[in-house]
Amino acid sequence: MAEPLRSPQRLRVLVVDDHDVVHWGFRLMLTQQPWVERCVAASTGDEALELAGRYRPHVAIVDLFIGEESGAEVCARLRAAEPATRVLLFSGAGAISPHAARAAGASGFAYKDWPAQKIAAAVRHVALGGTVFERQDSTGALGLSDREREVLSLMAAGSTNPEIAAALHLSKHTVKEHTSSVYRKLGVRNRTEAVQRAQRLGLLA
Repeated sequence: MAEPLRSPQRLRVLVVDDHDVVHWGFRLMLTQQPWVERCVAASTGDEALELAGRYRPHVAIVDLFIGEESGAEVCARLRAAEPATRVLLFSGAGAISPHAARAAGASGFAYKDWPAQKIAAAVRHVALGGTVFERQDSTGALGLSDREREVLSLMAAGSTNPEIAAALHLSKHTVKEHTSSVYRKLGVRNRTEAVQRAQRLGLLA
């Protein structure tokens, strides 16, 4: 974590997620922190912008996928409307590269399966001006292997499975197995959805 820049203070927090149980969990956890003044929750990007304008939160915790909305896009909208509000992206079903997160205006990324106190510390750290970007593991975001990322890049370039097989010197059957694995790890049903989600997650150059 980079060192925070602001002086400590009681902070206002906005949680943006489309699940009520997540709202409940974050509000329960954060309102118990002595440094939290208020915690409000939004279920959509538009609601997040409305609450941000009303409460001027120091930090917004934004899920990477809010229904059909992209958390990165919601982050960019929040930052444009309320530049003083810093954003911590989080997810339990995916990841985003530090480069893509920063490009959207986020100051960090957290996983839902982190211990509660680690998430709370990340929220406070970002609110006070710091950044939270942990090194990704060797398999990269969502556990994609290097070969699967190569297949995904060629899919994004418009290559067919036979063309991918030829480019990577693989059999058509092996390419089909790789594409199926990519779909499963990205939580999508087809090639178009895979490329769209990979772009949103910053997995493509």
